[in-house]
Amino acid sequence: MSSEVAISVSGLAKCFHIYEKPRDRLMQMITRGRKQYFREFWAMSDVSFEVRKGETVGIVGRNGSGKSTLLQMICGTLNPTYGNIETNGRIAALLELGSGFNPEFSGRENVFLNAAVLGLSREETESKFAEIEAFAEIGDFIDQPVKTYSSGMMVRLAFAVAINVDPQILIVDEALSVGDELFQRKCFARIEAIKESGATILFVSHSGGTVIDLCDRAILLDGGRKLTEGAPKSVIGKYQRLLYAPAHKVSAIREDIIRGDENTRNQVGTAASHGEDGGSSRAHPDEIAEYYDPHLQSKSMLAYESHGAVISDPQLHNAAGERVNCLKRGQTYTYSFQVVFDKSAIAVRFGMMVKTLSGIELGGATSAPGAERAITYVPADSVIRVAFDFDCNLNPGTYFLNAGVVGAVDDTETYLHRLLDACLFRVLPLSRNTSTGTIDFKCIPVIQHKNRT
Repeated sequence: MSSEVAISVSGLAKCFHIYEKPRDRLMQMITRGRKQYFREFWAMSDVSFEVRKGETVGIVGRNGSGKSTLLQMICGTLNPTYGNIETNGRIAALLELGSGFNPEFSGRENVFLNAAVLGLSREETESKFAEIEAFAEIGDFIDQPVKTYSSGMMVRLAFAVAINVDPQILIVDEALSVGDELFQRKCFARIEAIKESGATILFVSHSGGTVIDLCDRAILLDGGRKLTEGAPKSVIGKYQRLLYAPAHKVSAIREDIIRGDENTRNQVGTAASHGEDGGSSRAHPDEIAEYYDPHLQSKSMLAYESHGAVISDPQLHNAAGERVNCLKRGQTYTYSFQVVFDKSAIAVRFGMMVKTLSGIELGGATSAPGAERAITYVPADSVIRVAFDFDCNLNPGTYFLNAGVVGAVDDTETYLHRLLDACLFRVLPLSRNTSTGTIDFKCIPVIQHKNRT
């Protein structure tokens, strides 16, 4: 394994033996394999990937896709049936937090026990104890038996230990939902600091936004197989397409993703090359009028499976009603799309979202705050044109618009249809721009000069 690689997984497979009755397990032992009393369940099949040092990689997938099994094998708490795993560096794992604690020991004693399991000497743990205790925020309970802890206190202490051992490899399995909002923010900040220090992070989450924010790359698992890997935004889009698909279409969508179907292939780079500059470098960019660039088209549009409606024809117009996709900051625009209803639906509402090229959600709106204020009933074969007016407060750059419709069909509320990366637009450059970042907050500097006394 290269010295630049932190984790190498090759041909990994894991098979579990499923017994219908407890006596079958006994019979299997007695017969010593001469007769099989179990059925095989392959939780993982032929998974291979590498994670380089300093890289943050997200793993996503539906429940039962093999994510936790994969992490447990990498950490060494499960042995693979086939394949090889190599790691290079001290591993700290946030898996089943607190599962290794002795309930009869105090929190303090469990800190030293858990830190020893993670490879720290007693002297190293003593030097870090004050920081661990402060991070966990459990007060005097640190010297009480863990069996008196609430579940929240226990996982907070376990998180504090794992996060403060200066890992070279940090493995996180849906462990960022512990504690209250303030504690969660502290956890995210600590993980960001670990990332900045150059550690390698392998991160499992069902939150697409979190994966996009934290990760450099993402891997999609389903049914124990690796379907795809790549840029987080692209992988999350495919994961969500699979997640919201009706059961009878899941298999076909999985094969589409594996084959790299043209309709699901992310070509943001091509779009961005048309979109960032687009030949707009003129002498006075503030004087450029908004216009429509026919080459500025989304090449990464991804459609969810329809559940009774289909969105089409997303467009942007200026205040004069002219179609545009090159906008000026500070102006008002209208984003519209058409929705055709194949089935009747109730509690219907529409939505839009502005996103960066990397997939970070900047803001959007819905047509109603909840089902009680939505359109009560839309009959089948209806066609509705939806329009959202918005003020363009974005700094120069290229952005995406999403479109969605939510409602209930057959008494089940769901996305009736959704388009990711439905519309691509550019905000034109400015020659006298003091705003930084993505959004213009109309910040006004006030500078006062005073004499020293």
